[in-house]
Amino acid sequence: MSKPARHLVIMARQPRLGRVKTRLGREIGPVEATRIYRVMLADLLRRLGLDPRWQAWLAVDGVHEVDAPVWPAGLNVIDQGRGGLGQRMQNMFDTLPQGPVALIGSDIPAITPCDIASAFRVLGGSEFCFGPADDGGYWLVGQAARVRGTPMFANVRWSSEHALGDTMENLAGRDVAKVRQLADVDDAASYRHFIRSRQTSSW
Repeated sequence: MSKPARHLVIMARQPRLGRVKTRLGREIGPVEATRIYRVMLADLLRRLGLDPRWQAWLAVDGVHEVDAPVWPAGLNVIDQGRGGLGQRMQNMFDTLPQGPVALIGSDIPAITPCDIASAFRVLGGSEFCFGPADDGGYWLVGQAARVRGTPMFANVRWSSEHALGDTMENLAGRDVAKVRQLADVDDAASYRHFIRSRQTSSW
């Protein structure tokens, strides 16, 4: 019997002015914040979207965005569903076909295919997996196939230093592992770091 497919979910929004990276936009301007989000998302989809080791799903914010012409050909584009961030993330874990699921955001430019492969390896032995972010949140959350359907996101204080701790509190007593820590691009300092890194790397 073949193994269940691995599912990588990339949570994203269509890069439109005023709808993405609004906090960053207050520091560097909304036009540049939208542009840099578009660059990060395109790079991420190029690196991860068609890797044969997993089935990639681009989960967009609203059914009206599923058929938008901006998405690359060949990607499976789905609606995140209704509700706040936690409910929309839970929707992904609860509705995808059988198999382990790893969910990531679209504003962590340093994610590599090796990071995703590492998360799936971890889920072969652990029930849950997190990729911590340096601001107290997380860039990846994963769930093994055998524990699909477990609620994870109740009462999480999103966009705060408590996000990872709150989510792990919901999983107290469960087998939770972590992969490497990465940084998102949410303020002017991280934006400048991203620009410098992009100039000197192969991202």
